[in-house]
Amino acid sequence: MRPETRYALSGELSIAYQVFGDGEQDLVFVPGWISNIDLFWDEPIVARFLSELSSFCRVILFDKRGTGLSDRGYGAATLEERMDDVRAVMDAVGSESATIFGYSEGGPMSVLFAATYPERTRALILAGSYASRRAHEGYTEGLSEADVNILLEKVRAAWGTPLDIEARIPSLADNPRFRNWWARFLRGGASPSAALALLRMNLEIDVRPILASVQAPSLILHSSRDQIVSCSSGRYLAENIPHAQMVEIDADDHVPFTETSERVLAEVRQFVTGQDRVQIEERILGTIMFTDIVGSTKIAHEIGDRAWTDTLAAHHDEVRNQLEIYGGREIKTTGDGFLAMFDGPARAIRCGHAIQSAMDAIGLRIRIGVHTGECTISGDDVSGIAVHIAARIGGMADAGQVLVSQTVRDLVAGSGIFFDNLGAHELRGVDGQWSICHARLK
Repeated sequence: MRPETRYALSGELSIAYQVFGDGEQDLVFVPGWISNIDLFWDEPIVARFLSELSSFCRVILFDKRGTGLSDRGYGAATLEERMDDVRAVMDAVGSESATIFGYSEGGPMSVLFAATYPERTRALILAGSYASRRAHEGYTEGLSEADVNILLEKVRAAWGTPLDIEARIPSLADNPRFRNWWARFLRGGASPSAALALLRMNLEIDVRPILASVQAPSLILHSSRDQIVSCSSGRYLAENIPHAQMVEIDADDHVPFTETSERVLAEVRQFVTGQDRVQIEERILGTIMFTDIVGSTKIAHEIGDRAWTDTLAAHHDEVRNQLEIYGGREIKTTGDGFLAMFDGPARAIRCGHAIQSAMDAIGLRIRIGVHTGECTISGDDVSGIAVHIAARIGGMADAGQVLVSQTVRDLVAGSGIFFDNLGAHELRGVDGQWSICHARLK
């Protein structure tokens, strides 16, 4: 659920913030260069990360002054002013002490806050961050002057596009939906001139002299192949912040909420709560959908491995687009298909037909099975007899068919969906006879 956006006064400026989750401990999530706290929730991958974070913390998320939904003020905000914004938001939500979690450009301000307000900093987490963006004598981790000029020119010329996504988020650089969201997120975070002003100011920040003043327990997270901020920058922080713990993550992405998210969340949970993730089982009524590409082995043999890899990637993107549109939850991929869950069977059927229509442009045929029944939810996984039934029904379908159980048919009465009764069938591994129907939209 998208949290409500509110405003806190920091001096004369209004700072946009959200607070969500009911964990015992507070965590202030400090964004990088720019942000837009509403647009965070438009991308399912990022929304899942934030939701998981809130499963063990009360999360306080905000836009720094000059970015996103917060007031712009005059000129680029200083670290001190940004620090005041954190304090104002914490005061607004009644947070006396919190873990400060800063990623990328949000790290230096988080360091300053932790050193200045030890009584309000329970712990410090830095992800993909640095002490200084520029290289200095005795500090080679930063950018050279030539690299700084290249970066400034790139931002000047390409703001409004999915800027640097190939380097910042390579794991999703080929995902059209995510590329589109990344470009919107950047545009929604700052105008071109504001982005440049913020970047120039960030390039001047150097918190090396205050690292030793941090008293809070500190966790440094960094992707080992980060192309934006080298992993050596994270090591420098860990070596110079007293009693800091360094965790290098075997990944490429710079941001913490994509390919690194599972490891990041596990490390943060352990660091903040002292507990590993507890898998809590919950039994609910849900609609399960299985999809499968018909004749995938033959197609792969005919077009070759490289072309098949591209086709499969396009298939995955289209399925995820339709799941997002119809409110489906991706549980996992199953080789050449998907296991997804819906809170309503009519949406699952319509999503299934939309997926099949989308596959026409790729030249693929899909078969789909849908069943509604009691499911066991454990973490991000779903299990139970309903899952097995949906899988068996999907295996019976021909190319272009959406087959459903009688249960599904009974639940969508009056929805305008039509059904052809295919009779009773035995489903392998499932007791009894099951009435199967072919679901049509017209």
